[in-house]
Amino acid sequence: MSTLLELKDVRASYDGALVLDGVSLKVDAGETVGLVGRNGAGKTTTLLSIFGVPQVTGEILVEGKPLGRRGHEPAARGVSLVPQEKRIFPNLTVTENILLGGASGRKGRWTVETLFELFPNLARGKDRPGDRLSGGEQQMLAIARGLMADPKVLLLDEPTEGLAPVIIDELIEALKVIQESGTALVLVEQHVRMVQMLASRFVALGKGRVVAEGATEDLQTRAVQELIAL
Repeated sequence: MSTLLELKDVRASYDGALVLDGVSLKVDAGETVGLVGRNGAGKTTTLLSIFGVPQVTGEILVEGKPLGRRGHEPAARGVSLVPQEKRIFPNLTVTENILLGGASGRKGRWTVETLFELFPNLARGKDRPGDRLSGGEQQMLAIARGLMADPKVLLLDEPTEGLAPVIIDELIEALKVIQESGTALVLVEQHVRMVQMLASRFVALGKGRVVAEGATEDLQTRAVQELIAL
């Protein structure tokens, strides 16, 4: 497989406070990688570094070419982020929130209609404002909005946080469909079962460094679990 997204020796800081200390990782086209580790290990900052939110040094490449990490460039190059806090616009309808995801101008298989097929709950409430949705529906909406940019790689930050098991199961099934479409996923997730069901391999962070990586089966070993406290 060809490398789609690559971080090389990335260091990231906020107001001079170092959070990532030389993180390197690769995501191949079409694969799913679980990014795991203790709270505060630097998982969210790793995703945000791709968008230049912290102060970043090192290289970030998309399909082998450096990413400028400014404005809409990541989305235009095929990288979409579903943030932990979802960032749903409360006064816009479900449909309007989804359409905002098309701002990069990329066109592909994901349209409002195909996304409503993927998430029937959103279709039933397409005219409802964002603040009238449940937590699970808001997560579905955030993912749908991210897909409207037709990403080559979709970054998901703690998508199951605070959700009921039945909703988590629905999300897993939707993410399997997204995988089948050929979209690569980077999954930041404390829900180990979800990582094991979806990802082929994992990268573990500890104190801003990569401390372990391997096949997701290795997440079951005591050594890895102790290392990353899962």
